[in-house]
Amino acid sequence: MFDALTRLFAAPNSETSVPDASLAVAALLVHLAAVDGVVTEQEQETIAGVLQDHFDLEEDQVAKLILEATRRDKEAVDFYQFTSELSKLEEKDRINIIRLMWQVVFADQQNHELEDNMVWRVAELIGVSSRQRTILRNQIKPT
Repeated sequence: MFDALTRLFAAPNSETSVPDASLAVAALLVHLAAVDGVVTEQEQETIAGVLQDHFDLEEDQVAKLILEATRRDKEAVDFYQFTSELSKLEEKDRINIIRLMWQVVFADQQNHELEDNMVWRVAELIGVSSRQRTILRNQIKPT
């Protein structure tokens, strides 16, 4: 029993921890696209495109990243494992993450209330102000 408790409170298991920002962001974007119950082709293409551009990845790297992010998202019980490390990034990087999220939200030209709520929650968790989140939303929102 003591060994089990020691393992529980030891350093995070590599299987459950998120190793880098790209995987954390990808998992959030994958979840965001699915939060309204429908993942459109436009959303999938947008996720791949923003990840490729933002993290300077090749197409095959993006495909692997999205597969792993989808797996991690399915195993996650909340956003904490994805947002805890992202909250330590510089402000401009945290703001860019919210910008990427809005790009996925508006990829299908719609903004479902569940998508809006998720962006709000993630922004709060990573320390992006309501004002900045709203500014980004208005910049990305189709006219």
